[in-house]
Amino acid sequence: MADTSAPSTADHFEKLQNQLREWTKSTEEGQLWQSVDIFDQDDYDILVIPSFSVDQQVGSKVSGFLHYEERLLFSLIRLRNPLTRVIYITALPLCPIVIDYYLQLLPGIPFSHARDRLLLISTYDGSLKPLTQKILERPRLVEKIRRALRPNKSYMVCYNSTDLEQQLSLKLGIPMLAASPEVLYWGSKSGSREIFAEANIPHPDGSYTVTNIFDLVQELFNLWQRQPHLKRIVVKLNEGFSGEGNAILDLRAIQDCIPKHCDKPSAMAARREKTIDALNEQLAKMSFQGAGETWESFSARIPELGAIVEAFVEGELKRSPSVQGYIRPSGEVEIVSTHDQILGGADGQVYEGCYFPADVEYRCHLQELGLQVGEALAAKGAIERYSVDFIAVQDPETKKWDIQAIEINLRKGGTTHPFMTLRLLTNGTFDYDTGKFLSQQNQEKYYIATDNLQKPQYRGLLPNDLMDIIAQERLHFDSSSRTGTVFHLMGALSEFGKLGLTSIGNSLEEAQEIYDRVEAVLDRETQSAKQGDLQDASLPINWSSNQ
Repeated sequence: MADTSAPSTADHFEKLQNQLREWTKSTEEGQLWQSVDIFDQDDYDILVIPSFSVDQQVGSKVSGFLHYEERLLFSLIRLRNPLTRVIYITALPLCPIVIDYYLQLLPGIPFSHARDRLLLISTYDGSLKPLTQKILERPRLVEKIRRALRPNKSYMVCYNSTDLEQQLSLKLGIPMLAASPEVLYWGSKSGSREIFAEANIPHPDGSYTVTNIFDLVQELFNLWQRQPHLKRIVVKLNEGFSGEGNAILDLRAIQDCIPKHCDKPSAMAARREKTIDALNEQLAKMSFQGAGETWESFSARIPELGAIVEAFVEGELKRSPSVQGYIRPSGEVEIVSTHDQILGGADGQVYEGCYFPADVEYRCHLQELGLQVGEALAAKGAIERYSVDFIAVQDPETKKWDIQAIEINLRKGGTTHPFMTLRLLTNGTFDYDTGKFLSQQNQEKYYIATDNLQKPQYRGLLPNDLMDIIAQERLHFDSSSRTGTVFHLMGALSEFGKLGLTSIGNSLEEAQEIYDRVEAVLDRETQSAKQGDLQDASLPINWSSNQ
């Protein structure tokens, strides 16, 4: 007979998560939780698990996907607190000079002191399995991590939380500062649409989850019948990453098959059959956003992941803003940033970077909508970060912006690390009333950030080479003016020619100038290398670092 007195996995996890709420109560008087940088002024161990626990076939479409674990390296800036300790785990070892780079950004903390409070661990496993799975498959590694953490003084942060992260939290006996896997549905494409409907947030017409091609085509037909003016429809896998799981179905090529309401049932049936056949044929001709994606590979994922259909929002002047919020363990919601996202790909569906803050014309409206979504998520039990992506289209006559929500991300995303980098380096604050960010000196701060500065000629550049260029050209972040560039994804540079950066200025124009200069310098330096002119570059040899 089963022992019903033993606590279930859910009960055990909830008990651990309650520690976060207790810490909230115990620190309220000290104002520590008035900021999203929780525990920033106290003595805690932070376990950073930058695992992209997403569908790995979707993730494999992203160039340098494994190196995206480096996007959470901004967490090392938390070592500016002399009592904080950080354990950072990656699939493959990080280049030592990359770690040195981040630690040297710390204001007022000796390098050696910060380094002594940092433990770097690698699984030495370069497969596409989620990092958390790799950790769980190594019991001795799990035990090593457990011994390194102080009981009741440790918590775990991650890129996104799934059953894998929950298992690791339970094995280590520490709470996870992230949404429970039980609420992750609300961050899926279908779950997002349900939240938008519940919170009365404007969003494009579409469907909820379908898990087979027959139902997919039926939803396409129904949507087109409801909106016969549509030119395109987006088909989205329920789980995607940076838009790589999206495909665009072009209706303009089959306009003569547009579904219409006819008086005679026989005519309606014939037209429906004709439209269904045309839609089925058009599926194979969709524009897939993932590199190398085909209808055969895309459709094979639908039974497992599910998919939705959604009206493609057209417009001459169209932008993709986003809002980022934070739900404290106690349930309070606050808005932490707005961005105008930079999208690429064949149909502008793939995330490439962002500007901070979003346009003044609509940033306050975004914040209001973001709060509504955050409150709906909090009611479902979600905590920590969330972001909401929108489509904004300007009316050519009135110049007003129509804002429609597209999806929710219950995880850290492409806009998380640049904002947290700005916040941790400047120790400034986000002003909700204006949507601006102010440094401690009351100076407005702006940035442009990207994960996708990628060019073929950048391949072969080692992190050490990048550091040489940064030093020679003074491209680094200046702690006195609090302007300049912070680099990330340096591990993807040599193999993929791909680099991430956040260029911070005192105006958006200055941030753009800083970014443009970095790109121009890298173009010049790599062109020189291609032409064999390195003997004239006088690059210093770094005798103290392994190449």
